[in-house]
Amino acid sequence: MPAYGFAHLHTRRPHPDIIEYLERIQDTLDPFDGHFVIHGLPTEVVEGTWPGSMVLIEFPDIDRARTWYHSPAYQAIAHLRTDHIDGDLLLIEGVGPDYDPGERAAKLIAEAASAG
Repeated sequence: MPAYGFAHLHTRRPHPDIIEYLERIQDTLDPFDGHFVIHGLPTEVVEGTWPGSMVLIEFPDIDRARTWYHSPAYQAIAHLRTDHIDGDLLLIEGVGPDYDPGERAAKLIAEAASAG
């Protein structure tokens, strides 16, 4: 099941460390088969507001996403980003190709009925 590293970057401050981070991050992703799916602006907001930008990195599974994040190679460069960009980073397990939102709705209805 695919997994994702999702970052919501609230503020960006230009700095040479950010350039170094961008130049080095792919080498930290490669051993874990990670690749960028979304990387920054522009964003078309069609509902609500969205301050900042987003990054989405895909991994084959949640274990590789976690191992990448905690790897010495990534931890060695993480400060280059966090020292200059405020934001949130999440690791999220994706849904499989057979995912059915109707099944999710039925589960929520059953949970509500039993809590009831």
